[in-house]
Amino acid sequence: MHSSTSQPLSLSDFGISPERGFLPSDPCETLPDCPSLNHLGHELPKLLSARQVRRFIDEQPSLLPSIPSSWQEEEYRAAMRILSFAGHAYVWETPGQPAAKLPSQLARPWYEIAQKLGRPPVLSYASYALDNWRRLDPTKPIQLDNIVLIQNFLGGLDEEWFVVVHLQIERHAGPGLEGLVRAINGAAKENNDEVLLGLQALASAQAAMRNTLLRMKERCDPYVYYTRVRPYIHGWKNSPSLPDGLIYDKVETYAQRPQQFRGETGAQSTIVPCLDAGLGIHHEPDMLTVYLQEMREYMPPQHRAFLQALESQTDGQGGALLSGYVHDRRQSHPELWSAYCACVDLLAQFREIHIGYADSYINRQHQTSTTNPTAVGTGGTPFMTYLQKHLDETKQATVA
Repeated sequence: MHSSTSQPLSLSDFGISPERGFLPSDPCETLPDCPSLNHLGHELPKLLSARQVRRFIDEQPSLLPSIPSSWQEEEYRAAMRILSFAGHAYVWETPGQPAAKLPSQLARPWYEIAQKLGRPPVLSYASYALDNWRRLDPTKPIQLDNIVLIQNFLGGLDEEWFVVVHLQIERHAGPGLEGLVRAINGAAKENNDEVLLGLQALASAQAAMRNTLLRMKERCDPYVYYTRVRPYIHGWKNSPSLPDGLIYDKVETYAQRPQQFRGETGAQSTIVPCLDAGLGIHHEPDMLTVYLQEMREYMPPQHRAFLQALESQTDGQGGALLSGYVHDRRQSHPELWSAYCACVDLLAQFREIHIGYADSYINRQHQTSTTNPTAVGTGGTPFMTYLQKHLDETKQATVA
């Protein structure tokens, strides 16, 4: 028996779709019986343009007097989306002058909704991307020319494109995750056909993900991203401009003590960590591995649980089940090793493209800017040094 677990992996156990991956079914656009919150979400780009977000929120007696008992998970996620955008707009509205304290009418509902969802009260990738899209034509698929954002900061082409490219990658990941699970379950049953078919499906999805990522520069300009998109997604942990963090006024749990949370970042997407785990890519501990482990706290709990389930798929020696299986058969079944190597190579290509973007969208932009510090990513961590290391470690997985 090769697997340490007796039950086969299943995407549906974790609320993951083989068509959409980690994307939920079409998100809730408008909250029922919440006029103040809906109005704030709708007006936010205009209020932010006029730098009137703080004034508007400060004048509201309450944004969410009570949470309706009829709410399901999708309403909680929609409320989290509006409150998260509003919270970041409030903090970062005035360049160079962040707000160090959130008013209670924003802080308390934000904290309460975050608790319900099992995530911190800060803008995370789940609210910025996963729960923040709608189809222009509901009868057509989730694709770049048919999805737009529900909520924006300032809005505009570059902000929109930056996020919808991520969404399209998430959509392509769905069949890939299904293939990865098929391959792992096949290895557990020593079924070579299942392993091969699963790896081939994963490679096909990875190629689509890579090709989508390559389109980022078509409509998202690095300068516009750096100066108009990026400033609002910063958090308040390891932040030079908010060194103590942020006070969430009248949130009893925090007792008026400043809280520190990481900013929104694609590192909170579960896709690449799942590929690392499933394909058995080993990263030696460094600042980035510590940071990536921390990023799991910002993922939806079911996504986090799926990643942990993938990591638990080990062989008798404690190594990753799938990579050990194909490695052991690289002589007797070279087609398995070849299919595995194709997946690893595609993951390396994806990482390489991402490094190029991190350089052009952030590193180079910093050279003409004294604000918006670049030594750290939006999540608040140094990144360039370690991204290359993680790419090199990915390539090492296919060294027989």
